[in-house]
Amino acid sequence: MLLATKLTEEQRLQKCVVDIMRHDRYMWAAGALMLGKIEVVEDIPTAQTNGIDIKFGRAFAQSLTDAELRFVLLHELYHKIYKHLTTWRWMYDKDGPLANAACDYNINGKLVDENKSDKFATMPVDDKGKIIGLYDEKYRIKSGWMDSAAIFKTLQEEGKGTGNVSSPDDPPTNGQPSNELPQGFDEHDWEGAQEIPAEEQRKNEREIDEALRQGVLAAGKMGSGGNRSIDELLAPQVNWRDVLREFVNDTCKGSDYSTWKRPNRRYIGAGVYMPSGITETVDELVLACDTSGSIGQRELTVFLSEVAHICETVKPKKIRVLYWDTQVCREEVYEQHEIADLRKSTKPEGGGGTDVTCVTRYIQENSINPQAVIVFTDGYLGGSWGRWNSPLLWLILDNKRTQPSVGSAVHLDSSKL
Repeated sequence: MLLATKLTEEQRLQKCVVDIMRHDRYMWAAGALMLGKIEVVEDIPTAQTNGIDIKFGRAFAQSLTDAELRFVLLHELYHKIYKHLTTWRWMYDKDGPLANAACDYNINGKLVDENKSDKFATMPVDDKGKIIGLYDEKYRIKSGWMDSAAIFKTLQEEGKGTGNVSSPDDPPTNGQPSNELPQGFDEHDWEGAQEIPAEEQRKNEREIDEALRQGVLAAGKMGSGGNRSIDELLAPQVNWRDVLREFVNDTCKGSDYSTWKRPNRRYIGAGVYMPSGITETVDELVLACDTSGSIGQRELTVFLSEVAHICETVKPKKIRVLYWDTQVCREEVYEQHEIADLRKSTKPEGGGGTDVTCVTRYIQENSINPQAVIVFTDGYLGGSWGRWNSPLLWLILDNKRTQPSVGSAVHLDSSKL
């Protein structure tokens, strides 16, 4: 008589991979699931991903039922598919625990909904049957679930997180939460993702996108995959206006005067009560607008209008608009009192090819020293992304597959502007 042999954690995890790949609901994800490594290790307490590889701590895997193990594996896969560790890096840089929570609330809501009917994957529970992890119905909206950035903002408004974002002079208070934040069941290897070379990261993202395209196509032909939309899977869920506003607010801070109303947290740990710096005005912003043939007047108007609106709050001393194609075709300088008229008075020029290095040369040759640079382009540069000496944000229009090698980026869909 043969005795039943208990599966190792590696074998259980491999079985979960096969179960997911075979399930009608997740057939579309099979190719993406197979990219990178999936392994059991001894040195992490729960589970984690760096955006390509997935790891489970052995003790944690042992504590989960098969349905719970499938849920956590799908959870890590969704971090990977939605590129959370690159798309939402700006949130992590502002407040790591809050970024972790926002991403988890978004994913868990989707997974719970998807598995209500058959309980193929279920959220882990403790010995008392209480859910382990982050789930809250208040983040449900008519179209599904709030995106991670919206959840992040809501948590901030509730006073959650470490509160480490008010000023460069105000670092976190030893990383201690200002308001208790529930913990998720996994870790997010943001630093591991950051250590992946840029070219390798872009290659990984291209492979994930291609695997998703093939997976959705195959699932559709076989009558599986639910109502998955390839656009939903490939489109980063980012409100570009939020990213633009965060970039301007975070990079354009000064210390024009001090206030005792908000103490400087740098010194509180040492028992010293000092005022924090408050900025009323910032220095120069450079807006480098691609005016090659593929950029339309409507898109430029929307972009400049949004920037002008933000600047009414941030109050830069000067905005320098550079219109460029293969050279800087026009420069416009607006002093603080003129910024409100920017959208009406600006006159874009250009219409040739696209070479953003003309902007970096122009800035250097004219000894321009901006506090930040925002580049509006379609991303079809035909060469280098340039070398920049200032904080840099790219707003890339209708070109989701391109990723700059320098600075931060957000992608725009002209049909939604």
